[in-house]
Amino acid sequence: MTRFPKPIEELIDRFGMLPGVGPKTAERFVFSLLKRSREDRQQLSQAIEAIDGQLTTCSVCRNYTEADPCVICADPRRERNVICVVANEQDLLAVESTREHHGLYHILGGVLSPADGITPDELTVRELQQRIRQERPDEIILAFDPTIEGESTILYLTRLLDRSGARLTRLARGLPPGSELHYADEVTLSDALKGRRDIAPSAVPSRKPAAGHG
Repeated sequence: MTRFPKPIEELIDRFGMLPGVGPKTAERFVFSLLKRSREDRQQLSQAIEAIDGQLTTCSVCRNYTEADPCVICADPRRERNVICVVANEQDLLAVESTREHHGLYHILGGVLSPADGITPDELTVRELQQRIRQERPDEIILAFDPTIEGESTILYLTRLLDRSGARLTRLARGLPPGSELHYADEVTLSDALKGRRDIAPSAVPSRKPAAGHG
């Protein structure tokens, strides 16, 4: 049995698709909108439509942008020999807000999580490899959350990029384990970026060769 008119129910369902938004929160969103003016609702609708009509993905770093390449990749003042690899757009913004990174970025599109079906094929790993071959950066910063998934992603990329010729670094310890990069305060993240450290080959467990036959 429908509790509310169909348009309201459908909008509640749409809000419920967002991460962290349960049924009660979705209801509050909808009824808050209903109490606002028609003009406010139209402006919200236009802003949502603009996402499809005015946004594209930067062909270089994979960030959302209104022009390709994005303003960061197109900026001649950026240090083009340093690439900071992050999981998503929010992490890029968090690192950029520290004003400590003056190079370029690459958005991986997430972190490795086999339990959730996220494998290297679901991420922009191939695009990253291609960029490194073409641009030959001096340093690649692996800036990921200090979580199990983040550490697994760093380990995977370290193995993959070990022979790229670039210096591989990671953020300094300082972010609380299990925290998310884009929730860190600017001072903490700035210190972690300034104190970034090399990923030593010894930090990557070597794989034992398969036993020979014969």
